[in-house]
Amino acid sequence: MHATKISTTIARQVSLLIFAAVLAACATEKPRPVVPEPAQNSAPAQPAPAVAAPTPQPPVAQSPLHDPNNILYKRSVYFAYDKYEVTSDYRPLVEAHAKYLSGHSGAKVAIQGNCDERGSREYNLALGQRRADAVGKIMTLLGVPSRQIETVSFGEEKPKALGHDEASWAENRRSDIVYEREN
Repeated sequence: MHATKISTTIARQVSLLIFAAVLAACATEKPRPVVPEPAQNSAPAQPAPAVAAPTPQPPVAQSPLHDPNNILYKRSVYFAYDKYEVTSDYRPLVEAHAKYLSGHSGAKVAIQGNCDERGSREYNLALGQRRADAVGKIMTLLGVPSRQIETVSFGEEKPKALGHDEASWAENRRSDIVYEREN
């Protein structure tokens, strides 16, 4: 019974402290802002100096390689089954990259040839190389120095799609244009 009496006493004391704190918070008066009275014999107030509007900065030019609305943003050339000729659908893409490379002598690309999973490993490596070389050859014929182009085959080792159907295989039959240096 003694412990109950002590806990009741402590509870009352805590309640009184909380009540007192609430009353003190409510009784506090907010200070009123001090408004200075105008001086009677002073000079007229000077107008505040005009704040110059920020000068608009010209937009930072985004590299066409990173602009989703530019053809250079696209980097894959797709091929028909067991083929390595660049079709007319992808000529404008290859030509645009060739033009960019010709105008940017410091830029360098790796053209990575890829295949779907059908065929032996050796066959797919050879076909991937022919696909990469086909894209690289068009670029060199369009004036890109060969020192700016490297071709490599990944065969079936870097699939874009992991399925085992025609749609997935079509995604994997490609050459990717990968910029190693953009300047």
